[in-house]
Amino acid sequence: MGDFQMFKSKSLQSLFLIALGSLIYAIAINYFLIPTKLGEGGVTGLTTIAYYTLKIPPYLTNFILNGFLLLVGYRFLDRRTIIRSIWAVIWLSIFLKIPVFYTYHTTETIIPTLAGGVLTGVAMGLILNAGGSIAGSTILGRIFNKYFGMQIGSATLFFDLAVAIPSVLIIGFQNMLLTVLELYLSAQLTNVFLSRFGSKKSINIISNQTNLIAQKLSAELHQGITLIKASGYYSQTERPIIYLICSSKQLAEIIPLIREIDPQALIVVDNIRSVRAEELYRLL
Repeated sequence: MGDFQMFKSKSLQSLFLIALGSLIYAIAINYFLIPTKLGEGGVTGLTTIAYYTLKIPPYLTNFILNGFLLLVGYRFLDRRTIIRSIWAVIWLSIFLKIPVFYTYHTTETIIPTLAGGVLTGVAMGLILNAGGSIAGSTILGRIFNKYFGMQIGSATLFFDLAVAIPSVLIIGFQNMLLTVLELYLSAQLTNVFLSRFGSKKSINIISNQTNLIAQKLSAELHQGITLIKASGYYSQTERPIIYLICSSKQLAEIIPLIREIDPQALIVVDNIRSVRAEELYRLL
């Protein structure tokens, strides 16, 4: 029962993060990209072009085109990803349909370019980290990540540029260059955001009080502690090394515990990226 409740809680959290990411993405489009007549990549780029040329509402184009791509993705991606992607597309269409309350105008077009890139990068990081996508080029990016090992952000950027560069005929050369800059910034932030998932600290502890420290850490952290057999070359004495992985928050609790037992203990801390095998794609 406890495992089911935990699974349900994590699922609800993921759905909330996907909806939040969709909101941020819609804000970037409605408040920064469209008012400045900037383009975008993938399906979103096609929605902006349809809006600039035919005045078709972005939410409508987004819903129809992404619905088609989700059918393509259904054949290559797992069911959970598709369901959460449908959830993201629905919310993105809803948020895109909400009227704009304030239209942002500036002659410094680099400002909305950077703002759009940051917001879309953060939004994509939230959505992808929660196991979803906004379909479009991210569906293709996930397929390339799964079968060719390409980073999701980089693969998505490739497909985005295939739409953004030809948009020069609609938005002009300068705005096309700004669109490419926005897409690059968004892709880099997406990669950084995903690489931070599972970011942990690894700790190696060498002490004369190995057993006491291991017992204390195991009791406090409620997790396994690994003892690595080792011996000192100079002293020729065997002294196991305590090895564990923890979060940055846990590290702040661990150091005082070790100092309390053995102030002379040698502690080596490294930054690592780790996830369970089933979530390995997040690090690629």
